[in-house]
Amino acid sequence: MNKFKRLEDQLRELTAIPSPSGFEEPMIKYMYEKTKAYGIKAEVDALGNVIASFGAPSKGSKIMIIAHMDEVGMIVRKISSHGFLRVEKIGGIPEKILLGCKVLVRAEKGNFIEGIVGSKSHHLTAVSERYKVIPIEELYIDIGCSSSQEVLSLGVNVGSSITYARDFIRNGSIVFSPAIDNRGGCLVLLCLMERLLNKEYSPEIYLVGSVQEEYNLRGVLPAARAINPDFAIAIDVAVSCDTPDLDKTDVKLGGGPVINTYSFHGRGTLGGVIPNPKLLNLFEKASNKADIQVQRNVFYGGLTDASFLQLENRGIPSIEIGFPARYTHTPLESCHLRDIEQLIELLEVFILNLPKNVDLLRI
Repeated sequence: MNKFKRLEDQLRELTAIPSPSGFEEPMIKYMYEKTKAYGIKAEVDALGNVIASFGAPSKGSKIMIIAHMDEVGMIVRKISSHGFLRVEKIGGIPEKILLGCKVLVRAEKGNFIEGIVGSKSHHLTAVSERYKVIPIEELYIDIGCSSSQEVLSLGVNVGSSITYARDFIRNGSIVFSPAIDNRGGCLVLLCLMERLLNKEYSPEIYLVGSVQEEYNLRGVLPAARAINPDFAIAIDVAVSCDTPDLDKTDVKLGGGPVINTYSFHGRGTLGGVIPNPKLLNLFEKASNKADIQVQRNVFYGGLTDASFLQLENRGIPSIEIGFPARYTHTPLESCHLRDIEQLIELLEVFILNLPKNVDLLRI
């Protein structure tokens, strides 16, 4: 049980921080202070992206490695005269699991008010309604108030953010927690920072904790524009299909880091990534050198911070790598600590073995 204890403690600390899109201040502060504690140059841009830079500017390749700091959530749309909160979604939070969920509402002073998503009493629910998914506009949150004035007196108002209540469970090497998407990625960034200290490597490296990925994926774009990297790596969860209800891919918990060979949203945005083939080949070489088994993945139905980087500057070649996760966007997501450890090691080996100038031209 003590194996991966340090990773567990770090992930527990990260997932305990409520940080929905647009309200990432607690995570911005955390990532910035952790970076500075390592003695690494760090800055926070106008949108809130935390940018850590390694290595003196050189004529070698410039790399941007990204992990988003935000999570899905909700926002207060209306306060009823009886003290209930009507809400809208922040990002892809699934209505089908919300009824009865325990939530945290952020008050104006930064404290959190506990509440639940209300659910009609089972005893008085018509049979025709028992299997119905209630749309977000019909849901409400109960924080124990009986009037709008009482709600306001707690510091909760229209525009207050809401997240899942915090919890953390570990069984063996598997953990369950809200916001593993993408605090696991943030953990990878922080551990990579630590491993690269006092190491020799050729490229100039920028590690970026990004904002608003779950909202519209655009938060990272100004950082990419400013850094102007030669290529980018997005670290995020990869949907694990090893549960009884999924068999779309062979990605599984404990199977090792995941490399997306293709991703596409498929729901109107036309966003996605087909990685630069030379970049994909470099990662496969790194996995062989590190003796780490990677899982190749085709991801249809989601996006990452890399999805629109190809439109920045003269085009930024990108690749998505990550770790498997079950139950994404629910109150308790799940991952395997060994997958995260191996992902950190894979990135370290990749960076330490890169040539000074990486040729990614497709010719």
